[in-house]
Amino acid sequence: MASITHKDEAPFTREDPWRIFRIMAEFVDSFEELSRLKPSVTIFGSARTKPRDPYYKATVEMGKKLAKAGVPVITGGGPGIMEAANKGAAQGKGTSVGLNIELPFEQCGNSYANLPINFHYFFSRKVCLVKYSLGFVYMPGGF
Repeated sequence: MASITHKDEAPFTREDPWRIFRIMAEFVDSFEELSRLKPSVTIFGSARTKPRDPYYKATVEMGKKLAKAGVPVITGGGPGIMEAANKGAAQGKGTSVGLNIELPFEQCGNSYANLPINFHYFFSRKVCLVKYSLGFVYMPGGF
């Protein structure tokens, strides 16, 4: 077997063959949790929307109504519109799912998700945002 060495090889490139296992684990863990849900609604929107914004308030109400109707609410788990939807679902005593992306200098998961799942990879998070939902709401900003 030939050995290929690159002069300027970055250390992380040697980790790439093992990265597939982390990706697979992310899918297995999230699919295991989310497959237990009833058909859900995913709400997309800006992470920058403030609680005083009319869209934030409307999203809280929407999340609450969905939860009271027995529909789980799924969001990206961050602040802004995502927080508003999770807050409403929690206030409506329903399932409030937050699929948070772990970034070094960005959002932390919001405290309203009663089913928080953390992701390292955007693409696996996007798959889960759509795989278990039958309905989608797009508020201003974000997708």
